[in-house]
Formats: sequence, C-alpha cells, structure tokens
Amino acid sequence: MKLVIQIVLWIVIIFLGWKLYTSVMGPVEFNKVKEARYAKVIKNLKDVQAAELAHKEITGKFTGDWDSLVRFIDTAQFARTQRRDTSYADVAKNKAFGIDEGYFIEESLIDTLGFTPVKDSLFGATDRYKTMMNVPIEGVDAKFELKAGKIEKNDATYSVFEAKIAKKIILADLNKDLLAQEIQVQSVDGVNGPDIKVGSLEEVNTTGNWPKIYDSAKD
Repeated sequence: MKLVIQIVLWIVIIFLGWKLYTSVMGPVEFNKVKEARYAKVIKNLKDVQAAELAHKEITGKFTGDWDSLVRFIDTAQFARTQRRDTSYADVAKNKAFGIDEGYFIEESLIDTLGFTPVKDSLFGATDRYKTMMNVPIEGVDAKFELKAGKIEKNDATYSVFEAKIAKKIILADLNKDLLAQEIQVQSVDGVNGPDIKVGSLEEVNTTGNWPKIYDSAKD
C-alpha cells in the first residue's frame, strides 16, 4: 500500500511539474515562433509598401491588383530630375513704372536628367517582388489580401491601399488559447488587432501596424 501511494505521489508530482513547465515555457515558445514569423511577413509587406508608394508616385494612385503591381515594377521608371532657379525681367511691371530693369520674376525649373527603372531602385538585382504577395511561412499556402480605393477627407479625394494577412493564418498550428490572446493584443510593443497589415482603406495611412522593433531589425 505504501508503494502504491508513493507511485501515485510521483505521478502527481511529475504531472504538476509538467503543467508548471508548459505554463511557463508555452508562452515563451509561442512568442519565439510568433516573432520569427512576423519578421518574415513584415519583410514582404515592406516590399509591398515600397512598390505601392512607387506606383502612386508615378501613376498618381495605388493599385489593388498583384499582377498589375508586378508589371508596373517590371516596366516603370523613375525620372531623375534637377531643380534650378532662374529669373527674368518682369516686362509688364517695368513698363508700367517706366523702367527697363527694376522688377524680376523668379521661377524654379525642373530638368529631367534621365530615367532609372523602378525595379533597380527598389529591389536591385533581386526578383523578390515577384513573390512578395505570398505569405512566406512554411506550410502556409496563402497570399496577402490587397485592396485599393479612394476616400474623401476634408473635401479632398485620396487614393489608399491596404495589404494584410490574418494572424490566425500565420499562427494556425500554435496554441489556440495563446493565439486567441494574440489576436486581441493592443499594445505599443505588439502588432495590434487580428491582422498584420500595411496601409489602410479607412485612413490616409501607408504605414504598417507593427512596432518599430521590426523596422530596426536587419533583413
């Protein structure tokens, strides 16, 4: 009887020890995997952000179509410009005052010096822009959701875009309780809300919803 009690006590001790270990190490391992995956996802979203900003600079609007964005990168070019100031006599004003050269008109002129491919400027010798729409997590077969549109703010119309992926897709194989907590995060140190995203369809905003630590991390 004494032996049976000892065995039961050891089983209880081992079980409680295991529960204590998992309660402590579970969140630690979850956060470790989460942060590694977030870093990969955010790296792709930064590429999307750069591509969309270039598209807006050259075409005047954002795009919500992946094929269109990739074609743009393949073919579009940035103009290399130089600004110079010049001045010339204000003939009408000088004539009105009966003088030859007293008043001048000053202007700033923009000269186009040449063109640089968008692809080279943003991505160098790589072609990673061709796969930036894919969620770069092993075992996850998904693409970022990309949308673009227009919103009205203060009697002006603005082009907007948003690219995002749900946390529940990125972390689907991890602890469900910890995932549910992560979806509810609202913190200056965390990725807030149920998605990781860049841009917004409701606000004039082209930034991401991740903390600065991911911007300072090396690629």
